[in-house]
Amino acid sequence: MNSIENIDRVIFNSLNGLNASWLDTVMQFLSSFWFWMPMVIIVIYLFIRIFKKSFWMPLVAVILCFAVTDQSSNLSKKTFKRYRPTHNTEISENVHTVDGYRGGQYGFFSGHAANSFGLALLSLLFIRKKYYTIIVLVWACIVSYSRIYLGVHYPSDICVGAIYGSLIAFLLYFLSKKIFKTRLLVEQKSNN
Repeated sequence: MNSIENIDRVIFNSLNGLNASWLDTVMQFLSSFWFWMPMVIIVIYLFIRIFKKSFWMPLVAVILCFAVTDQSSNLSKKTFKRYRPTHNTEISENVHTVDGYRGGQYGFFSGHAANSFGLALLSLLFIRKKYYTIIVLVWACIVSYSRIYLGVHYPSDICVGAIYGSLIAFLLYFLSKKIFKTRLLVEQKSNN
């Protein structure tokens, strides 16, 4: 376990060390609510365009996915109590932070990674357009990396969050297909 922790720290130090003063503001923005809003608007627009009157079905699945990943992340942090890099006394002095932002005390696993990959995977399963898939996955990766840059998550926090968010997305996609099967298929086929 110690060797995994050491590898995690080495990778974290490398990625967190790739900083520049001009990037600080950019990374703060990429980690903020304001960077999420355009993607959420795009998802809602594409749901309306593809599913017409049934757009609310995949939208409910996305909202549920966000609620599950977000709350699970909070519960996980309280359960595992793994210090964020900014709160780990062994390395906190060397962690690059922006404007003194240190996040909460615990960071395993990343809620930003779980939420962004949950939204990305679930929405792309419903939308299934190549251009959208590339955009939304790049968006989720950028959001996730911003958390390492800001010094508040280790790479393993991000990886576990991304995997967890993706698993919840797949689960909710298949549940949605079973629950709303007929209506979603009819709307999707008639618009392709």
